[in-house]
Amino acid sequence: MLIDRLASIHPSVKRHAMKTITWRIVGTIDSVLLAWIVTGDPMIGLKIGGLELFTKMILYFIHERVWYKINFGLPHRKGS
Repeated sequence: MLIDRLASIHPSVKRHAMKTITWRIVGTIDSVLLAWIVTGDPMIGLKIGGLELFTKMILYFIHERVWYKINFGLPHRKGS
């Protein structure tokens, strides 16, 4: 199970992975509904949502890890 696999990983990676998954669920539902509304075809909405589910999850996780490693906006933090 995904949660068990994440348990052996560093806590910050675990947190970023779970944030990635939950945010992607919300984002995918939004994309499916918007594509359905714009095209009028629920199947197109599902296809777009299915594709962007994976691509945006990967991009978000990378984005989170980059931001975790920089100190921008965190003057009190010294290094990663």
